Amino acid sequence: MANHFSDDKHMDVCREIEIGLKRQYEIHPDLTDGLCSLALDNAKIAIKQKFGYALNESVLSAEEAQGIIAWCVELGQERIGKGDELTLKEYVALLDKIKRSVVRHNPDGSRAYYEFVRNFLP
Repeated sequence: MANHFSDDKHMDVCREIEIGLKRQYEIHPDLTDGLCSLALDNAKIAIKQKFGYALNESVLSAEEAQGIIAWCVELGQERIGKGDELTLKEYVALLDKIKRSVVRHNPDGSRAYYEFVRNFLP
């Protein structure tokens, strides 16, 4: 796994998010880092909505983004408030952390984040 999350107590959750992102890049060859970043922003809104927040905000409907949004929401629902006591706020922070990584790699190409993580993840 990419070592940029090694200091995080929820590293396993970061890894699961990234596995889902990698899968979406493989399913959608036209998925770019820019769209991935936008999808992660929308995933933050969507997971907040599942917990009764951000109800007046809308979520992006682009087809390529739906898999990322759905993956992040499903994972959030499975993990938030469960055994490792991950909070909604912490989960949103993890999505932000991964988004920063996506943005950081983007100058190296439109799918540079995928090129970076694909060798670290199953």
